[in-house]
Amino acid sequence: MALLVQKYGGTSVGSIERIEAVADKVGAYRDQGNDMVVVVSAMSGETNRLIELARQIDPKARGRELDVLLTTGEQVTIALLTMALEKRGYPARSYTGGQVKIVTDSAHNKARIKSINHEKIVGDLNNGKIVVVAGFQGVDEFDNITTLGRGGSDTTGVALAAALKADECQIFTDVDGVYTTDPRVEPEARRLDSITFEEMLEMASLGSKVLQIRAVEFAQKYKVPLRVLSSFTEGEGTLITTEYGAEKTVEQALVSGIAFNRDEAQLTIAGVSDTPGIAYQILGPISDANIEVDMIVQNVSAEGDTDFTFTVHRNDFETAFASLKETAKKLKAREVTGNNRIVKLSLVGVGMRSHAGIASRMFQILANEGINIQMISTSEIKISVVIDEKYLELGVRALHEGFDLKTES
Repeated sequence: MALLVQKYGGTSVGSIERIEAVADKVGAYRDQGNDMVVVVSAMSGETNRLIELARQIDPKARGRELDVLLTTGEQVTIALLTMALEKRGYPARSYTGGQVKIVTDSAHNKARIKSINHEKIVGDLNNGKIVVVAGFQGVDEFDNITTLGRGGSDTTGVALAAALKADECQIFTDVDGVYTTDPRVEPEARRLDSITFEEMLEMASLGSKVLQIRAVEFAQKYKVPLRVLSSFTEGEGTLITTEYGAEKTVEQALVSGIAFNRDEAQLTIAGVSDTPGIAYQILGPISDANIEVDMIVQNVSAEGDTDFTFTVHRNDFETAFASLKETAKKLKAREVTGNNRIVKLSLVGVGMRSHAGIASRMFQILANEGINIQMISTSEIKISVVIDEKYLELGVRALHEGFDLKTES
């Protein structure tokens, strides 16, 4: 008998029919002899509806009362799913995050989990019940309701699995696993049987939206095996764990996946003096505007001038551009230029650690397609390049074929 923690997202519980289908699926796992804890999100669209109601009252609504409002979405789902399970003859019990009790810090709308009291859940499991828990929420030390931010139900599921020492945390969503790249861009993308936490973190940070980054970090920290499965089709999904099985370590693929991010913009300040502290003078005002900087390239000329290029989220482009122009006046820079029609394209794979030449091979594949590389960033298991957005799909398909990631025949 295994202890499974399953998480179902908003699409999976988006209607009464789908909640009934989830009850059937959970019941089937219970019939196999598993102890079951189920974490659910609000029904799809419900959180946005509640936010819109709040905005109609106050466009700047945030903090404690917004959390009180938003958590009602999950409360509806846990009650309906529990009713559906009991109708099928499975004893079940629902809990809000506060009832569990999932204790968080007091950062409303983006709280972090501090501890979980799992005594009630263990007691119910020992009595043969299926436990249904509201994702995305908890309470602080003063019993104020808090929420964990967008995608927080994934984090709830992983945190409960860690606290309960579950055999596996299964994330059910509208895709049947993690793919070598987005199948909508490359139809021959292949579902991965397994992937490491390191690779999944890189892919999530680089644009893959299958799992929330914080949930993967939590799972890695507490060594919780994660599996991504589809709510709508049967299959083994993708297992995310600390390392590949022994049978794969010898012939591990050089590249596990290709990630991309369309939400990139590039800024350059040219002709500033190459002196100590110049990077801070350029990026300090950007940071003060609460804008995250991603990739950075600095080129120094023989005359001692420097051109400084960096990327930001496309939504921050106008604000960052205006800030950089003000900085340019103070530093007497030659010019400021920007480009919000770029994308970031990345190769990810732990196999890169032990194989040389992957970067040059990537560059050659792109060059053969006439794709110019504007910026390059690397880590131990990742190579990222910035290219013009019009070449994104061509670049993805060329790299996918060039590194032999297509569906196995």
